[in-house]
Amino acid sequence: MITESESLFNDLEKMNTFSLLKGINSEDQKIATAVEMAIPKIELLIEAIFQRMLKGGRLFYIGAGTSGRLGILDASECPPTFGVDHGLVNGIIAGGDGAIRRAVEFAEDDQNQAWKDLKHHDVNNLDSIIGIAASGKTPYVEGGLKMAGLHGCITGAIVCNLNSSVANAASFPIEVIVGPEFITGSTRMKSGTAQKLILNMISTTLMIKLGHIKGNLMIDMQLSNDKLMDRGSEMVKNLTDLNFKEALELLKKFGSVRKAMEAWEKIKK
Repeated sequence: MITESESLFNDLEKMNTFSLLKGINSEDQKIATAVEMAIPKIELLIEAIFQRMLKGGRLFYIGAGTSGRLGILDASECPPTFGVDHGLVNGIIAGGDGAIRRAVEFAEDDQNQAWKDLKHHDVNNLDSIIGIAASGKTPYVEGGLKMAGLHGCITGAIVCNLNSSVANAASFPIEVIVGPEFITGSTRMKSGTAQKLILNMISTTLMIKLGHIKGNLMIDMQLSNDKLMDRGSEMVKNLTDLNFKEALELLKKFGSVRKAMEAWEKIKK
């Protein structure tokens, strides 16, 4: 497997700090190019998921280890960023929530467990399941995708090896080939970064298409602290002829940038 191939660097323990950083950075620069090559496949997956979401479907990420944590990270950021329900985008990791912080031994080796985990969420044929596995051979992910496909779900995969069993189990596989890791086999590095970039692209594009962005502004973001209240007030100010204080008062009254803007439009009429 490419992800297990030997690093292009050796004697790392003999290198000074600057040389280590230069080496890591030189490898990281290859990631964006690899992701760019995968854009046509990413587009196909997004379009398929979007059509299901318009009908009420949800998105689930399944993965183990670093891959599972990346899915949880992306899913957890959707509600505060886009104001969507917590159940719209979901991250599931092999071994359960305890595996977010500590590795659960052999959790990824059970082909049946992912589907059991998905069934707790009453997954149906409007939902979409994306398996994340750098190696492309994680049994937990492969089994989950196979069962999801049999139940009519959209299935996608993000892997970093060619012709893998996980990719073959998905209707919309994304193979992003970043090459050997700086530390041989340490897929939390280049592979993980590539996966994170693609997850950003998938969730952000879906949320834009679902109408949660106006112009380039997060008009549905949750106003959960003073910094975000200030950001929201600046949005309202820039989209109206109100000053900052007036925009803040309007935002406090209606609770979101979208609702404040809708109220302002009614006032103008």
